[in-house]
Amino acid sequence: MKARFTPALFAHAEAVLGLLLRFEHPADAVVSRYFREHRQLGHADRAFVAETVFAVLRRGRSLEARCAGKLSDRNRLLAALAVTRGWSQRELAPVLKASEEEWLAAAKALPEAELPPAVRCDLPDWLYERLAAQFGAAEVLALAQALNQPASLDLRVNTLKTNREALLARLAADGIAAVPGPLSPLAVRLRDKPALARHPLFLEGAFEVQDEGSQLLGYLLEPKRGEMVVDFCAGAGGKTLLLGALMKNTGRLYAFDVSDKRLANLKPRLARSGLSNVHPARIEHERDSKIKRLAGKVDRVLVDAPCSGLGTLRRNPDLKWRQSADSVAELALKQAAILAAAAKLVRPGGRVVYATCSLLTAENDAIVAAFLAAHPEFTLTPAAGVLARHGIAVDGDAGDCLHLLPHRHNTDGFFAAVLDKRP
Repeated sequence: MKARFTPALFAHAEAVLGLLLRFEHPADAVVSRYFREHRQLGHADRAFVAETVFAVLRRGRSLEARCAGKLSDRNRLLAALAVTRGWSQRELAPVLKASEEEWLAAAKALPEAELPPAVRCDLPDWLYERLAAQFGAAEVLALAQALNQPASLDLRVNTLKTNREALLARLAADGIAAVPGPLSPLAVRLRDKPALARHPLFLEGAFEVQDEGSQLLGYLLEPKRGEMVVDFCAGAGGKTLLLGALMKNTGRLYAFDVSDKRLANLKPRLARSGLSNVHPARIEHERDSKIKRLAGKVDRVLVDAPCSGLGTLRRNPDLKWRQSADSVAELALKQAAILAAAAKLVRPGGRVVYATCSLLTAENDAIVAAFLAAHPEFTLTPAAGVLARHGIAVDGDAGDCLHLLPHRHNTDGFFAAVLDKRP
């Protein structure tokens, strides 16, 4: 169902954009709060507002260039609708003023090729330069184009409750178009973005929303029945729930995080999942006494490290404007400390998987290389071989670590390294 485009609806988009461009809080939190405060907006209206303001965040630099100095929130929105969403002036007629028609037509007509590379990619200069050094200019353009598209909605089947074939059949019966994910054996990809929070399948714990790339981290860790496993930076627990299911609800699975709020968000998800082997615990930092007590005893540790999140720009486009070269350097120090602390938990013969949702070498390969240089008791196990044991093949991923990229794999950008401790 398409929203009816009215001046009032456009005003809502303008109000939300004004809040977002302060960059004081994460964009998804700002949008969610606005919708809670304006419950009169229906599902289609909310979709229009969210998609339009996120288009401005995604295409910020190129839209500014097209606006030629006319940088009001209103003009950014008009340009986003005309350029990124392809609306005609007739479709914009409910809000477009006669005095705006000429500049908007010129903004839409400006050839992409006339924009500087970083502007064309809608990336800040520092980030464009980093990515161009890693991938080359041509591939950065393809990467940026993929990052500037909305992400698909992926689900992960909860194998304690159902299987993928049964879930697909039930979704089809409810008129929800879905297909199996091409990478993860547990992934289901939806064609559209229906509201799922009150769907019976969600309430009974048959699935969780989780990007398909994220699901591969569980297969890299390979937790077994009866083992002791730690999710070191559990957050709201999406990967924790996956690990618990892969362990067949046996053994002991610790979910550590420094945030009470994030762990509180895990509780309802845990209740729906049917898992009883998960033990959430708040820690103060990576040197917490709860961690020290487990030193040398744990079979497997997942370190989904705090990172820039630049691999998730399809979902969180504000991050490219909120992060900086300095913030990435600070994060790299934290990531190295967290990985070193997590590795102390592992018994001889155990495994650590280090992962981020970043695209940057400084947060990924460089962290792993420094860790291996300082910890000769660990070896890097090729990720492709581990995934192959589970029937998973990732096309075009070269090297010993996993590098998922949206323009190659249609997932968020993910990095992962499998670090095995010598027996």
